[in-house]
Amino acid sequence: MNLDENRLALAFGTVTALLWVICSASVALMPGAMMAMTGHMFHASMEGISWTLTWPGFLLGLVAWVVWAAVAGWLIGWCYNRLGRSGTT
Repeated sequence: MNLDENRLALAFGTVTALLWVICSASVALMPGAMMAMTGHMFHASMEGISWTLTWPGFLLGLVAWVVWAAVAGWLIGWCYNRLGRSGTT
């Protein structure tokens, strides 16, 4: 079975956009809780650090993450399809 690289890229980009919006909204609505969670995820103290969330930063991050995720999705599909060619049909 082959994967459609373009559809996989679109799926990766779409899911990443959704996650970025949810994450950004969480930071905007609950900055303290999100900073604490980030500290736990990195096994670090985040004291003295604060979030800087602006519309330009939100949009730039959204575009950058979606593009990288789409590229990753396309490459995963491409690699999967190439690795699937083991001589059996």
